[in-house]
Amino acid sequence: MDEAPRSDDDIAAIRIGPPEVLNAPVTLVAYDPAWPALFEREASRIRSALGSGATLIEHVGSTAVPGLAAKPRIDVVLAVADSSDETTYVPPLEAAGFVLRIREPDWHEHRVFKRPDADVNLHVFSSDCAEIERLLRFRDHLRRSEKDRLLYERTKVVLARRTWKYMQHYADAKTEVIEEILARAGTAR
Repeated sequence: MDEAPRSDDDIAAIRIGPPEVLNAPVTLVAYDPAWPALFEREASRIRSALGSGATLIEHVGSTAVPGLAAKPRIDVVLAVADSSDETTYVPPLEAAGFVLRIREPDWHEHRVFKRPDADVNLHVFSSDCAEIERLLRFRDHLRRSEKDRLLYERTKVVLARRTWKYMQHYADAKTEVIEEILARAGTAR
């Protein structure tokens, strides 16, 4: 959990626009039963924008796990045929109000969009990307395993109390416990 945080240069290299500096603890809130409906609203927006170009749309992250405290931000995973081919999905998503903020060509051709008017992270991967399976397996395991859900929540609460320069540093600090849980779920890296 105390792995060295990504450098300012590493974070800036993947960002489109200036990095969002937090310099504060992370706010976690109790699970909100409205989160699935917020996901459905975003999924509908994405489907309307991309049609059959969206090969998978799933609610992932802590807001997708009933009973788990989370940052009040909906994480959505979107699969497209080829996430490196931005011409096929970026313009329609931008027209639907999403803003491309992160481009990680060296990590699964991952892209992240945000919405200025909603707390949403839209993660885009290619349809055949193994990271999608990991995200879904982690979510599904936490839904089934109270023991691991509580372990993950305790870890998040402890880490959230620290002051983080970037939200990514908080996310990176959770890696060790995520890998431990994934190993029990059968999807270790």
